[in-house]
Amino acid sequence: MALSKRLWWQKPLRVIQPNLQVRDTDRIDPERLAQQIKDMGGNTMVFNVGGIYAWYPTEVPYHTVNEFLPKDFDLLQEVIRACHQQDIRFIARFDFSKAADTTFLQRPQWFVRDAEGEPHILGAKRPGDWSLLMSTCINGAYRNEAVAAPVLQEVIRRYDIDGIFFNAPGFVPCSCEGCRRKYKAVYGLELPKEKAGYEPDWASRCMRDNMDLLYGLIKEEKPDMPMILYYNLYRDNIFDRAETTDMLCTEPQDILSLGHHHIPEFWKPALSIKLGRSLPDRPVPFGIVHSSPGMDWRHTGLPPAEYRFWLSQIPAHGGSIWHSLTGVPDTIGDKRILEIVGEFNQQVAKVDPYMDGAEPRSEVALMWTADASSEGWADGLINKQLLFDVLLTEQAVPERLARYKVLIIPEGMKYTDEFTASLCGFVRQGGHVVAEGSLPQRSELLELFAISPELYTSEPLVASYLRFEGEANPLQKGLESTELIAHRGRVVYCQPEGSGAELLATLVPPFSPLESVGAPPERASLPVSRTDLPLALLSRQGEGTALYLPFSLSQLINEFKLFEHYQLLGNAIELGLGVGPELKVTNYQGLQVTQFATDKHRLVHLVNGAGRRPLSRSLPLHQIEVELRVPDNVKVKRVHQIISDSPLEYQLKEGRLFLTVPRLEVWECLLVEWE
Repeated sequence: MALSKRLWWQKPLRVIQPNLQVRDTDRIDPERLAQQIKDMGGNTMVFNVGGIYAWYPTEVPYHTVNEFLPKDFDLLQEVIRACHQQDIRFIARFDFSKAADTTFLQRPQWFVRDAEGEPHILGAKRPGDWSLLMSTCINGAYRNEAVAAPVLQEVIRRYDIDGIFFNAPGFVPCSCEGCRRKYKAVYGLELPKEKAGYEPDWASRCMRDNMDLLYGLIKEEKPDMPMILYYNLYRDNIFDRAETTDMLCTEPQDILSLGHHHIPEFWKPALSIKLGRSLPDRPVPFGIVHSSPGMDWRHTGLPPAEYRFWLSQIPAHGGSIWHSLTGVPDTIGDKRILEIVGEFNQQVAKVDPYMDGAEPRSEVALMWTADASSEGWADGLINKQLLFDVLLTEQAVPERLARYKVLIIPEGMKYTDEFTASLCGFVRQGGHVVAEGSLPQRSELLELFAISPELYTSEPLVASYLRFEGEANPLQKGLESTELIAHRGRVVYCQPEGSGAELLATLVPPFSPLESVGAPPERASLPVSRTDLPLALLSRQGEGTALYLPFSLSQLINEFKLFEHYQLLGNAIELGLGVGPELKVTNYQGLQVTQFATDKHRLVHLVNGAGRRPLSRSLPLHQIEVELRVPDNVKVKRVHQIISDSPLEYQLKEGRLFLTVPRLEVWECLLVEWE
């Protein structure tokens, strides 16, 4: 789509959402708020409009009005007017997932019921003079024709809003009579008492039906008005979400209040955006970052270094930033938040013109199984600075796979007929597949990986090792001085079949039970120092290769974070890249790298997350060497650091560009511009 013909929401956006507290309503000065949003670099604001509370004088029955609204003017109208005067787009936030107990008393049939018929009450023990809130049923009239639909019509017809966002639109398990009838009609079965017994698509179907209704209503009223809807890295059917909305947003919260042992993984924003970017021909997904270290501590801010690192991953992986703040700037007590948001948006504004229309450029695809196995591979890829995209099973079709040189299949992958056929075709056409763990007994897969059908799974092994086999072993690169590396976990005992398989690593079985590994040391010798049981088997099929790891490398990375396991992962990938990766950078633990491209330039994002999290301060990385393969018949015009606005010296040699970034604080974007 030509730039001049794009709608406003198809262009770069920097969103700020002040999560409004009703008792602070009288502290909202519309003109001052709009100016503050602009001063912090926002060009779009998300503001409460309806659902739990109406932030305007509604005429829809059962739509509870915010009792703190001013009586002498329409606050919503004035906020919209003030935003538009500052050239700020206004997105109306609705949340129909809950309603006040006064509505419940009049229309109890609209609300969630548990298996015993009891309603779902929120905040019953909340201190202060508050009414109770009750969860509304996604299949009930409150979220559909009785309240949500007329409220949307009322707001769209009365106010000049620019877009609509639904907060908390998801499915909540419900056993009300309406849900029971719908479940029976759809599946011919009784609704199970426990959600574990639901049909796999029940939750997504209910949300899809609800959003279809509301999306259709919005488009009937204003066809060009965008609707924004959540997607989730783990729970959602992203294809259903995409069908019922114009824009997608994801919320990778950095919930430090979970405690240090449960701190969110560093890659959460990165993977969330990668998943959203996997859908073709969609606007750039939003990444919502809360400023707080948890909703229980929502009135204070994340540690600044941690906050900057978390924020930077959103644009660096191709997303649009969406800041979520507790309150308006005048009610925020932690002023560090406001400073960081303003500084960060200035950086994003510098990068936006170059990222607009740029596409991610990766040579590796990771099948996303939304479990610990795919997480381990993602951890390893990011920490080895290997560029990758994530794909869902439905996206692993031949034309999509043709973009990549390497495909990673984590343990637990479901090998459907379609996926298996695409996988075999990918290898025959010159691709490189890396698969781990147990495999189904499918003749095509056994032939692909050149293993016999007699597969046996071991008990969990401890005190075991992986031994590299052969000279000039590509998996041993960087580990030449060690013949053994640590192994633990189950192994699929297998044997190569045919002459096309190359044994690259074998199992050294446990030398001792765990309770006696250190006592006495005089008995620590290996009873069996070498076997022919494969731990890495390389086969050649057609023009490509398939590497089978009959153990869980991802589990080792998740549990132990050892350099040797990261190096093995990197070697397994580079085995399929032939002449090496298109982009290489100095290997620093905690350094994230992404690459985007247009016809005129390349963009290399560097995000520094080095140090023990949560980060208390930024630990600068120095002398980061970058090597980039330059396309044939292309001349480099300049290399520039966009955020720090400084040029970089570079050298060209044999089709590769070499440069050094002298210092990286948190985030930098390198522009490599072609003539």
